[in-house]
This record gives sequence, C-alpha cells and structure tokens, in this order.
Amino acid sequence: MKKVIATTDAPKAVGPYSQAIEVNGTLYISGQIPVNPADGSVPESIEEQSRQALKNVGAILAAAGLAYGDVVKTTVLLADIADFAAMNAVYAEFFTSDKPARACFQVAALPMGVKVEVEAIAVR
Repeated sequence: MKKVIATTDAPKAVGPYSQAIEVNGTLYISGQIPVNPADGSVPESIEEQSRQALKNVGAILAAAGLAYGDVVKTTVLLADIADFAAMNAVYAEFFTSDKPARACFQVAALPMGVKVEVEAIAVR
C-alpha cells in the first residue's frame, strides 16, 4: 500500500512530487534542501545548510513515525565537493550509530542555489 507523507515541519514540495512516499514499510524521502520551513530562509554556510537539510529529513521521518536510526540509505548532493568534509562533520551529528549506506556527488547546480541536498530511504 502506498501512502503520501507530508508535514509543514519541512519545506513544501516545489514541484510535482511528494515530500515522501511510504510503501510496504519503506519510506522514500525526496531530496531536502536547506530551506527553513518556518520562514523560507536559507542559511549561508555549508555546515548550517547541511544541518537544516538534515533537520528537514528528520521532520519527514517524524511525520512517518520514524527516526534517523531507521534510515538505511542516503544520497547527498553537493554543489562543491570541497564542502565534503564540512558536510560530513554535520552529517555525523545526525547519524551516530548503525550509519546508513550513502552516496555523495558533486552536481552542476542545486535548486535555489543551495550548497547541499539530502534524500533518504528508511525502513520500519
């Protein structure tokens, strides 16, 4: 059974997609950029952008009744791979044990000119 997950605690989808979809106990979270859902602001530094993107992932996890420990795979997109170490340090604050599998790529550009985007897959 497919279920749409949506929360006002994470930024609204800016296109024809859902924040997340759950199917048979697996949650697929769309890429989250570092937009503060309360006021639409975007922090400046890669550290704060990484933190906000991961908080947005957490809000969607919570809306589905899950937590960071339930995440099994993430994909991190960076506008500049030189930000890898700084992003990684913040990422480690959110995934502290049984870290998920992950891919990380530099991309040509991200929506709204942000520096980072994070998508995740979690299971019950």
